[in-house]
Formats: sequence, C-alpha cells, structure tokens
Amino acid sequence: MFVVAYPCETLEMLLDAHNKAFAFYGGVPLQMVYDNLKTVVDTVLSGKERKFNRRFMALANRYLFEPIACTPAAGWEKGQVENQVGNIREWLFTPRAKFDSFTDLNDWLALRCEELSHRKHPTLPSQTTADCFLQEQPLLRHISTPFAGYIEHLLKVSSTCLIRHDRVLYSVPAQWVGKIVSVRVSAYSIRIVAESKLIAEHQRCFKRDQIICNPWHYLSVLEKKPGALRHGIPFQNWDLPSAIQDVRKQLLKQEKGDKAFVDCLLLAKEVGLDAFETACELTLEEGVVTGSIILNEMRRLTEESAPKEMNAGEHLALSVEPTADTQCYDHLLGVHNVH
Repeated sequence: MFVVAYPCETLEMLLDAHNKAFAFYGGVPLQMVYDNLKTVVDTVLSGKERKFNRRFMALANRYLFEPIACTPAAGWEKGQVENQVGNIREWLFTPRAKFDSFTDLNDWLALRCEELSHRKHPTLPSQTTADCFLQEQPLLRHISTPFAGYIEHLLKVSSTCLIRHDRVLYSVPAQWVGKIVSVRVSAYSIRIVAESKLIAEHQRCFKRDQIICNPWHYLSVLEKKPGALRHGIPFQNWDLPSAIQDVRKQLLKQEKGDKAFVDCLLLAKEVGLDAFETACELTLEEGVVTGSIILNEMRRLTEESAPKEMNAGEHLALSVEPTADTQCYDHLLGVHNVH
C-alpha cells in the first residue's frame, strides 16, 4: 500500500498523489479504480459511463492507464479496500502522530508503508507482501517523464503587484502590473509564468487572507520611491542576513540613507546577495558605514581580475634581425639635391 497526506482534496493534490504513487511503485498499472470522487468524476451517467475531469484525463492519457469508476453504493466492487482503510488508520495513526509539516508526515508514511510491506501476505502466508509485489511489478508500465501536475489559471496582476488564489495574495515582479499572467498551482507551490518564462515562485500558503510577498519583486518601486523601504509591507519583515540588517539600520539613520540602501540593493540584484553580505561585513569591521563605501566594496569583490602583464621581449624573437641601412635614401639626395 501507499499512503500520502494533503491539507485538502483538490485536483492538483490528486495529480501530485498519482505522481508520488507511481514513483513509489516504480511503474503505472493498466487500470485504476475510483470511487466517484468529485476531483476525478464531473458527472455520473448511466451504468459505468462517467464524464471525467479534463485535467485528470490528461494525467490518464499521459501515463496510459484506464480509469474505472465504481458503481454508487456497490461496496463489493472495491474488494478489501474499505477494510484496508480501517486497518491503515489503526496501523499508522494509533496513537495519533504529530509532525511539523506535511513533508515530514509523508516521509514518515512512506517509511511505514515500506515496513508494512514486509508483513506476511494475507492469502499467501509463505511470502511477504513485498515478495508478491516484486512478481507483479514487471507488469507495470514504465515511467518516462512525470506528469506536470498543476492547475493553470489566467489572472491579472493588481496595482500592488499581487495576484489572488484561494483567498491568499502572492507577489509578482512590479513590471507585470496590470498584465495577464499564468498562475500554475501545484500541491505545495505557486509558479507564475509570463511570456513562457518563470517570473515568480512561492511556497503555497493554506491559511486564508494572507499576503505572501517577495521584497525583490518591488525593487523597481523602491527605485522610484525609496521611502517605502521604511514602512512598506513587503519590507517590514524582510529576512536578510544579519550584516545587511545592521547596515540597513545604520543607513536609515542617515540623511538620504534609504536611497543609498536601495542603490546597494540594485547592485546586489546584479552581483548577488553573497557579495552584498560580504561587503557589509567588511564595512562594519572598518566602522564607517556609508552607501558609497558599500558600493565600492561590492564592485571590488565582483570585478574581474586584470589580465597578467606579458613581456613580449621574452617570448618573441626574430630569426633574422634587420640591419640598419641608411644608404637606401642616398638616391633621393642625388635626384633632388640643389647646390
């Protein structure tokens, strides 16, 4: 068996669960049975006929398996599945387990599933469940490339550089304000794409009415309004290295210090945050903190080293050295000489 946990039962999480299950089993079965869950079945028709979700059918077509829906109120079609659900709850969640994140929980569940597979098979007690599975595994279809299990939405970026999904606001680089972007929602991430390029990525938040901001998305706004650095929401709890935080505090106490720090951020975006942090550490050691000193330190740390000087005389030598002959100019004197 394979068990994986999610915060809720949405389509993108179902797609992610299939990817993880197929990776766990090392292949894809020819058929998959579903109990008419809403994320898979859009409409229940007569008999076995179903209208499946289009995105789910893209998953099925990608892995080439046939989805089969159970008949409503026909528990015998699922064999021992219902009993196994009760067994799993008893084996895995008694006593109740506690974890800091779903990642930790799912790592633990995968380990426990591996351990349970070494129990004796219920109908073949001479073998373990894992032994029986090894005999069936060659029948699974090989996985070439995992399915991109995301749900796509086209959203417009607000004037505050934000898009909304599931009552949570996520930031987008300021140059995309007022434009339509593709928001690709996966089980645990939000990826924002425009013009076939990834322009922003956030870890998904499952608390409602939250604002998830990346301060670097607002750098062009700071360039025009450096005063927003003091009170802007994206910069209130900016998690920067301690050396940069110390420099920021000292610069904001100086006249036009906010603009000086913004200039440092603009250069840091080009050369990297590590160079900015090192420059701040060196400046703090010297004891004099100004924007120009930090900028000079960053440029000095990142400028390319000058090429080594070459002494051409040591490497270049003529095989036949020319001789000085001034007599070649005498015929000019003979022609133009005036007495």
